[in-house]
Amino acid sequence: MNKIVKLNDGSELEVGLTGDTTSKVIMLPIAKKSVFGEEAEKLKLWGVDPELGKNFVEGLSDKFQVLYFDYEGHLFTHPQPDYLTPENITKDLLRIADEMKVKTFSYYGYSWLALVGLQLAIRTNRLESLIMGGFPPYKGPYQEMMAVTTKTYEQALNHQNNSNYQIEENISPEEMDWDNIQVTIDANQTKQFVTLYKNLMDFDDTKIQDEIPFPKLTFAGEKDTIVYGENFGNVTVDIVGILKNHLDVLQHFGWDVNILGGENMDHTIAMKPENVLPLIKPWLMNNLLS
Repeated sequence: MNKIVKLNDGSELEVGLTGDTTSKVIMLPIAKKSVFGEEAEKLKLWGVDPELGKNFVEGLSDKFQVLYFDYEGHLFTHPQPDYLTPENITKDLLRIADEMKVKTFSYYGYSWLALVGLQLAIRTNRLESLIMGGFPPYKGPYQEMMAVTTKTYEQALNHQNNSNYQIEENISPEEMDWDNIQVTIDANQTKQFVTLYKNLMDFDDTKIQDEIPFPKLTFAGEKDTIVYGENFGNVTVDIVGILKNHLDVLQHFGWDVNILGGENMDHTIAMKPENVLPLIKPWLMNNLLS
C-alpha cells in the first residue's frame, strides 16, 4: 500500500507499507528510491547502494510489515530551514504512522536519522524497539556536528564567491581534496540541519536512558571516524570510538552494541543493506517475534 501523507509543513511525502500484515511493523525513514544509470554509478564510487531502500524493504518484508519512506530525500526537495526541530520531526513521523493506521512500531535510522529515532523514543510511547546505526545513543557528538553543519551552511551561503574548487565528475572519495572542497548546495538545505543541532545543544543523552526501556541496538563500522578539516570546523566525529569508550555504560542501560568489521568499514560502507541486514534482521526477530 502506498499513500501520499501531508507533513507538518504542508509538504507531501510518498509512504509505503508492505510485508507480513500479521507481523510487527518496522519504520524505515532511510528508504531512498532506487536510481539507475550514471547516477547509480556515481553513488557506487562512494560506496552507496543505489537500490538501498528497495534492498532494505525486501530484506525485512518477509518477516515484518515495513513502513518505509525517504525522509532525508524529502527534506532536500522540501527543506525546512527554520523548522527542522526534534519536536516537528516527531510530529511528522507520528503523523505518517497515524495515516498508515500503524499504532506501534520499531524504528531503524542511520546517521542523523538515528539520532532522530532517539528523539522520537523519548517523545512517544509507541516504539517497540529502536535501532541506531552510525550515531551513538550515549555521549553523542552533538557539539561536533553543530560545528560541521554550521561551517557547511556558511559555505553554502557564500558558494558563489568561493566555488573555486569544483567536484570533478566520477571522482572517488580517495581522490577528493577534503581540505579545500567547497559546499555548493542550496543554503536552505544545509540551514535545516543547523536548526536541528542548535535545538539539541541542551540535550543530554546521558539523562534519558531510563526513558527508553524497550529493546535497543546501536552499531557502527569499525572505521567510522571522520576527521574534518578547517573548512568544516577542524573537528573529529568519532562514532565508533564513542561506542567503544562507553560500551559498559551502554550495556548497563540495556543497549546491544555491535561494531561491524570488514575492509574499509567506514560511515558509508556500514550503512549498506548487505552489511546491516545480517545484523538487524536476526536482532529484530529475536526481540520482537520470539
